[in-house]
Amino acid sequence: MFLKNKHAALLLLIILLSPTITMAQNSRVVANQWNGWAMYFGNHKLSKKFSLHTEYQWRRSDVVINWQQSLTRIGLDYNVNDNVVTTAGYGFITTYAYGEQPVAFTFNEHRVWEQLMLKNKSGRFNFIHRFRLEHRWLEQLKAGGDGNPVNNGYLYKNRARYMFRVNIPLNKSSMEKGALFISLYDEVFVNFGKNVNLNIFDQNRAYAALGYQILKNANIQLGYMNQFIQKSDGVHLERNNTLQLALTYNFDFTKKQK
Repeated sequence: MFLKNKHAALLLLIILLSPTITMAQNSRVVANQWNGWAMYFGNHKLSKKFSLHTEYQWRRSDVVINWQQSLTRIGLDYNVNDNVVTTAGYGFITTYAYGEQPVAFTFNEHRVWEQLMLKNKSGRFNFIHRFRLEHRWLEQLKAGGDGNPVNNGYLYKNRARYMFRVNIPLNKSSMEKGALFISLYDEVFVNFGKNVNLNIFDQNRAYAALGYQILKNANIQLGYMNQFIQKSDGVHLERNNTLQLALTYNFDFTKKQK
């Protein structure tokens, strides 16, 4: 189940990226854009088996000038063992009218999600496989008599995501305090079920970053993500060049504070 070496990791990245490359070549309407995301992640230990997942992402278009999205997620982790974690949670997302192919109105989304995360280590290579299911309720808006948006209910959609990630420490033998590391991942999004139009393939994200392990339970990363999105009409596409700054800080609430 787990990938054992860097050659297998490279092969998987090539396979995952190939749909993006092919679709980009055949596309007729591609918006090339630059965005900036600032993100916080935390998995806070509540007991031996349970932890609380918290997350906020401040997503901006035109690098940092305008809003792209605001994303808040919370979840409950169950640690099966050191290498297997399951999570269920809720997310609230606001999507704004951004870029060359903007939506008609800023809209909200309610999202319930479940995921399975598998971890494995081989030498300096720390592998993560993440499988996520998302159940999404997207606000449907239409123009009212005064031109302002009026809520017209919610559209329900399902989406599956798979991410393969590897973290590689450079100056240490493990991801310990003081480690400078490289982080790479690729993630594929696929829509399924009813209310899916011409975008069964939803998007692909390819990411590379340089990180620093500040503490055993905290790190910071600065990186680049190429986000390739196919819109629901199957014709309009986005290639979002995204600069990312991410902070991860995990608290342990089981430890007594002095």
